[in-house]
Amino acid sequence: MPDPAGTEPASTGPASTGPASTGPAGAGPPGPAPPGHAILRLPHALAEQARDVLSGRKTPVTPRDAASVLLLRPAAANQPGRPGLEVYLLRRVRSMAFAPGASVFPGGSVDPRDTEEGLAWAGPDPAAWGRDLDAPAAVARALVCAAVRETFEESGVLLAGPTASTVVADTSGPDWEADRQALLDHSLSLAGFLGRRDLVLRSDLLRPWARWITPVVETRRYDTRFFLAAIPAGQRTRHVGGEADEVAWWQPDAAIQAARQHELRLMPPTAVCLAEVGACGRVDAALRATRDLRPVLPEVVETGGTLWLTADLDREYPL
Repeated sequence: MPDPAGTEPASTGPASTGPASTGPAGAGPPGPAPPGHAILRLPHALAEQARDVLSGRKTPVTPRDAASVLLLRPAAANQPGRPGLEVYLLRRVRSMAFAPGASVFPGGSVDPRDTEEGLAWAGPDPAAWGRDLDAPAAVARALVCAAVRETFEESGVLLAGPTASTVVADTSGPDWEADRQALLDHSLSLAGFLGRRDLVLRSDLLRPWARWITPVVETRRYDTRFFLAAIPAGQRTRHVGGEADEVAWWQPDAAIQAARQHELRLMPPTAVCLAEVGACGRVDAALRATRDLRPVLPEVVETGGTLWLTADLDREYPL
């Protein structure tokens, strides 16, 4: 499911499940001063797991490749001369094992069938994507396929079209919903879905944005590449249920402010990506932005007996 690169502050979920994840690094009861680059203080349940891993009593889990997509559109209403942008967020149901209650971008793990050959492809080829994503061409191809598949599964938006220069105008009919369900239950692969409809995957509609790797102390780990995509003309997002109980378009600064007020739960990668894309101001500017995709791998640092999650970011942590 979306945005799988956070860190869990408690046994019930990732860093977005409580005040420690949505407020400043120093939020909570008084205690030792946080170290440099602190994101959040690890609560007791995760601190025990972290010490087990850091001491060698437990072996770190190997991260799985994953893709997540910041779906963008121009803001509906803004100040004159500053059009602004909005990002699509889904709130994960609270019964989920990972990130319950977190607001995330569409996305999830690479499926083995995302590597299937034979689908029509437009835009940069897998080798070019591999250079952008620092991955072998086959892995890069699977990441792009996962990004397109997960976006359709979780928002109904399809980054594909009848030709290399067009996109599907409408995906709201019952036949599209049947195909979406078939993708979800693994009775249909992305290649099979696009091939049956004679559609071309539009990799040129995606832009690489960021890369986050779940900390080594986590029990579930992901190596997540984040992408940007503007919602294609004519298409609309829709609440498709399943792993999300609420969907909404958010202006990035509004989402961050809501998280600071503990009205929205954001994992660190989500919060940072929102701040970065919000700084672009416009959809077209965000899509043109030159990005450094060096992986962000948050580390655990102990200060005065307290464990902190830290990350060396290009900007101040927004929460």
